[in-house]
Amino acid sequence: MKRSRVNAIIREADAFIRSFGYILPPFAYLKPEEMAARRGELANIVDRRMGWDITDYGQGKFDELGLFLFTTRNGRAADLTRGSGMLYAEKIMISRKDQMSPMHRHYLKAEDIINRGGGKLVLELFMPNAEGTIDDRAEVVVPVDGAMRRLQAGGLLKLDPGESVTLMPGVWHAFWGEGADVLIGEVSTVNDDLTDNWFREPIGRFSAIDEDEPPLRLLVSDYAAKLG
Repeated sequence: MKRSRVNAIIREADAFIRSFGYILPPFAYLKPEEMAARRGELANIVDRRMGWDITDYGQGKFDELGLFLFTTRNGRAADLTRGSGMLYAEKIMISRKDQMSPMHRHYLKAEDIINRGGGKLVLELFMPNAEGTIDDRAEVVVPVDGAMRRLQAGGLLKLDPGESVTLMPGVWHAFWGEGADVLIGEVSTVNDDLTDNWFREPIGRFSAIDEDEPPLRLLVSDYAAKLG
């Protein structure tokens, strides 16, 4: 993705999020040079990969295959191993109308995916088989706002604003907005996008950036190279 496109998406996303009365935390608006100057103070943010995240999954067609995310809080994998500490994470996301977030599952993360406003959020769901791959025959059973919902394999779950679904580790899911762009909340166990995603297709989680202009804000995928 071109950095100019990333910068434009950040501006558009911030305006969309604010239109629902949701305000991002102050660290969202730090300039790259401010983050570099305050690297020690911001260690929790940088090391836990909190912040802006925009991906086209390395396919170069963001409008059709992509997702906007902002991680507002996150624990550490070591907390999960120890069984105490900050065991949770939270994100705000935007799925644009008909923009696919591709079929994937998580090894460890359980998550609530919440339609915070806009259009319908549509999820295509499969259960895993014994090897962890997609079981295209097994019935899907998931809690929707606490009440169990049953779908056939590959069934479409449509969430209106205010509705949510709980996905346990292993449940395969793809999602997109229907009718309009959708603001999505995610509350989960500790989030690790470097190691905890298994995609059905051989695609990347993060995008390569063509630096055609300076970054408005750093992405979490910029942190290692630009902040150390």
